[in-house]
Amino acid sequence: MHQNRPRRSVLYMPAANERALEKAKSITTDALIFDLEDAVSPDAKDAARTNAVSAASSGAYGKREITIRCNGLDTPWGADDLVAAAQSCAHAVVIPKVDSVATLDEVSRRLDAAGAPATMTIWCMLETPTAILDARSICAYPRVSVLVMGTNDLAKELRATQVPGRHPLVPHLALALLAAREAEKPILDGVFNDIKNADGLRAECTQGKDMGFDGKTLIHPDQVTIANDVWAPSDADVDHARRVIAAFTEATSQGKGVVQLDGKMIENLHVANAERIITMAEAIAELLA
Repeated sequence: MHQNRPRRSVLYMPAANERALEKAKSITTDALIFDLEDAVSPDAKDAARTNAVSAASSGAYGKREITIRCNGLDTPWGADDLVAAAQSCAHAVVIPKVDSVATLDEVSRRLDAAGAPATMTIWCMLETPTAILDARSICAYPRVSVLVMGTNDLAKELRATQVPGRHPLVPHLALALLAAREAEKPILDGVFNDIKNADGLRAECTQGKDMGFDGKTLIHPDQVTIANDVWAPSDADVDHARRVIAAFTEATSQGKGVVQLDGKMIENLHVANAERIITMAEAIAELLA
């Protein structure tokens, strides 16, 4: 399921806006979500669907991961969105407001019936109290490859305020993170709404990375650079990771039971984290090549 694919920045693009879809070809985001849901008015849903399928099938977005966010099956457009997405070349469908495994079963059944390839996965949005409480089973669903926090809707449902630091939401974000980590699947932080507030975005990205999120969903191209910078391993990170692996390899080859680097103990978990950093750095370099 491409667990090591970089998803530092994942940009929503309104599929009804052809200029936005064209601009997305040159944006250095890791993945794109062609949005048929919140960013599209009811009278533009059909045109947006056509645009999204055409864009996803065009091959014009390089190595970026391409997804289509469908409307929910409880709307007049959701069923047609799934059929169209199934027949596109998108890597995945993004499903909003998933509350249960039953919803995922229905989405998967409809994708298969519409001829979707077995490689087409589901990005599942967690944005309701029910989803958070059932996150463990939702995250474990086989066809779900990525979890996406829908923080705007979650805050609304909880009647919570998204203050700087997001303290009212942190426990719920942490619960979703635990479920995603147990399922060994990537999980993306929710959007930051204040487009002009670069410092606020960087602070929230840093918080999300520190919590354990694998990247951030974004609503404006100007946010991409900051998200990429925060989640990308630095040269110092990569250098240290290589030193950790080298020190551990040398010590174990000599039968030493204790491994130290720069005065600190090194264990298997540090090696695993170092390998993850190097893998991510290599994946980012390949994406940008």
